[in-house]
Amino acid sequence: MSELLDTALQLDQNDPLKRYREQFYIPVDVQGKAKIYFCGNSLGLQPKEATRYLQESLDKWQSQVVEGHFEEPDPWVSYHKLLKAPLAHITGAHEHEVVAMNNLTTNLHLMMVSFYRPSGQRYKILLESGAFPSDQYAVESQVRFHGYDPEDAIIEVKPQPGQETLCIDDIVATMQKHQEKIALVLFPGVQYYTGQYIDIQKITEAAHQIGAKAGFDLAHTVGNIPLQLHDWNVDFAVWCTYKYLNSGPGNNGGVFVHERYANDTSLPRFSGWWGHDEKERFQMKKGFKPMYGADGWQLSNVNILSASVQRYALEMIARAGMENLRKKSIQLTGFLQSCIHEADPEGQHVKIITPTNPEERGCQLSMFVLKEDKKLFQKLTEAGIMVDWREPNVIRIAPNPLYNTFEEVYHFYEILKTTLHVY
Repeated sequence: MSELLDTALQLDQNDPLKRYREQFYIPVDVQGKAKIYFCGNSLGLQPKEATRYLQESLDKWQSQVVEGHFEEPDPWVSYHKLLKAPLAHITGAHEHEVVAMNNLTTNLHLMMVSFYRPSGQRYKILLESGAFPSDQYAVESQVRFHGYDPEDAIIEVKPQPGQETLCIDDIVATMQKHQEKIALVLFPGVQYYTGQYIDIQKITEAAHQIGAKAGFDLAHTVGNIPLQLHDWNVDFAVWCTYKYLNSGPGNNGGVFVHERYANDTSLPRFSGWWGHDEKERFQMKKGFKPMYGADGWQLSNVNILSASVQRYALEMIARAGMENLRKKSIQLTGFLQSCIHEADPEGQHVKIITPTNPEERGCQLSMFVLKEDKKLFQKLTEAGIMVDWREPNVIRIAPNPLYNTFEEVYHFYEILKTTLHVY
């Protein structure tokens, strides 16, 4: 037995989270052999018990029809509240600061209506260069909506020459350089391409020091990195739930709004009836009265069938505990990093562009392919390894601590090493 395999088996044996793997459906090939799934950063696996939660809602719809909105257990009119406790745990927030609603880009637009308030010379948005289109396009359209040219109103921060990841000090320095002009600072928590974790607390503090609002796209962060959004004083954050939160393709997203805005009726917002005071919601009166907290940004009632699946997935993560998930995540990526170096010790074929410091990354390593172009990705796919390819030459590998094992990482190493030796 090789030393790496022995290490993998020992780590799996001592893994306090190993029982969670059995709670997911693992994809198989045509022969029924389990694939190695390292794409949780794009779409998490399906929890087995999600079917039961969904079926309960379907049964209620079948038997109670419209009365299901108010009949116990779990009336639909308040169903979104069942998601608040696990979301608060996962994001480090108070329950009134979080709500499940809409999708990520819709929520980002809603948040910018309230928190991007250009005035006078303070009208610019600070953004990472090469941001995911969810952010790029939303920001471009928002500044145009306010009458500005994106070429002028958007400031982008790039990695330093020869570097793949952002330097936090450069972000802060850019804020200070344009401190009289920046209205909003908007960054990801984990950068989708490199897997770099960007220090949310430090960016928030720097943004507030120059009088700007701080918002975050947590699509690749929520369920991946332990968060303390309330204590870090973040103004707002948005996320999707189908990656590390395993709630199903295209499922409802979520919003965090800091409690200092919980009762701030001076903030402009695009209002909807589900955000109206629930005591008066069905009186259909004129005059919008927002709910306290993040609930006041809701537009309409939540999709119950989607929320049913999301509910179980969130409750599972809360039971596992974000600190426990983070501990295993660091172990998984550390072991993966060692395996990649062992497979290509001279660095002739691949290069890891994700930070080597585990505190500066989530459960993803991005591997730049130097020679083999997309052939390496295709060989991995043919061998039953599910990773993803990002142009121009990056393979993203994301072992999820809820359902991936160290032995799977070892088998990835075996296939990678064998494939690289062919070239």
